[in-house]
Amino acid sequence: MRTILLGLVYLVLVVLLSVVLLISWPFGVREPILTIAKWAMDLGLKILAIRVDVTGREAVDRKTRYVFMANHLSFIDGPMLFRLIPQSVRVILKKSVFRIPVVGQGMRYVGFVPVDRKGIRGGKRSIETAGRLMRQRGYSYLVFPEGTRSLDGRIQAFRRGGFFLALEAGAAIVPISIAGTFALMPKGSMFARSGRVRVRFHSPVPTQRCSRETMGELMAEVKAAIESGLREDESASAPAIPPRARSS
Repeated sequence: MRTILLGLVYLVLVVLLSVVLLISWPFGVREPILTIAKWAMDLGLKILAIRVDVTGREAVDRKTRYVFMANHLSFIDGPMLFRLIPQSVRVILKKSVFRIPVVGQGMRYVGFVPVDRKGIRGGKRSIETAGRLMRQRGYSYLVFPEGTRSLDGRIQAFRRGGFFLALEAGAAIVPISIAGTFALMPKGSMFARSGRVRVRFHSPVPTQRCSRETMGELMAEVKAAIESGLREDESASAPAIPPRARSS
């Protein structure tokens, strides 16, 4: 039943996007498309019965451009964060997603950027495009610095692309810790389970004093922030030890 409902939501989304694109395109208006997309993401989470506990979102200034960076556990992560980030955020995605009819055109129009993960030049062009849009239009972007979803639920090594973007645009980085989505829909799974997810927004990490030479330190700082949120979640989720067990 949930799969059928999600299919209906997708069909409604495509129809709405088609109409709004035709109306908005001549006037350069983009916000209505983002509003419809956020509505669809929110409805999708409700249909799947995925409950999200969010903390730290107050650290995000709605009028400041950022590069948001999160660990990547599941297909759920992108749509969920697109809905939760308190801005009209854009996303850097693998280029195959942009082949989806209507949806792909809509994403390009509002400023989503495709990236070819197989080639260095393609990745560089994507970063340059996103950086230009950040400077010219004030966009914020969501990036998964691991580059792909984790196979085992553990955080992987970070790639440099998103950090180059932050330096090029002169934007602070907002680390985000995601816990729980791996259990609901790991990589390779076609269907999502219902359950609870925890998302923690951390304080923005400034990049003004950073350079390509010190990028390693910036990457380590952002990764440490994300990992700290995951450790806190593990501690909070651990079952309490009964008094008798502690005293024995």
